[in-house]
Amino acid sequence: MPALNIELLTAATPNGQKISIFLEEIGVPYTATAIDLSADEQKSASFLSSNPNGRIPAIIDHSRNSFPVFESGAIFLYLATHYDPEYNFHFRDANEHSEMLQWLFFQNAGVGPMQGQANHFFRYAPEKIQYGINRYQNETKRLYSVLESRLENREFLVGEKYSIADMSTFTWVRWAPWAGIELEEFPRLKSWCEKIEVREAVKKGLRVPEGQKEVADKHGRK
Repeated sequence: MPALNIELLTAATPNGQKISIFLEEIGVPYTATAIDLSADEQKSASFLSSNPNGRIPAIIDHSRNSFPVFESGAIFLYLATHYDPEYNFHFRDANEHSEMLQWLFFQNAGVGPMQGQANHFFRYAPEKIQYGINRYQNETKRLYSVLESRLENREFLVGEKYSIADMSTFTWVRWAPWAGIELEEFPRLKSWCEKIEVREAVKKGLRVPEGQKEVADKHGRK
């Protein structure tokens, strides 16, 4: 039975799913711990020891002195550095590496925050504030239009291969309807999303943390 290297503290959100997808892609043994956001488990002392900001996801690498990593972008880069030595999902070339970082940060600083606010005002706000809905839906659509342009005459966001730049953005685009945004006006982005969604590792990663028993079983745990 392989050693379980990574403990993933997560929930079924775009930011949580992107990391479970990457762990499935690189085939690193891991265990998923579901964090109940509705019960504020991410604010507990035990969770804050891994992420002082009290947000999912976080990982603890038990193969490296239980080293904790938080922020999804930082987790991607950490896992790529330590667990993807063949560069299957990141890049050796300096220019391609830089492009990957640019699109990774574009998602972390743009798509995620804006779409997250669109989710809130469209789904969860205690009162309907049309200004907030319009502002964040429109900004998310603007960012999607940037992605739509980027995908003209190319399969993936960077280089000639599927990378962590795609994984990071995919989970948010997949959740677009939850923010009241339909992908029909972004045909290239929609096609890109559908192509990624059929990958076996992606299917498995999307079932985490609800599917954490399956993850454990796959790695020989009882």
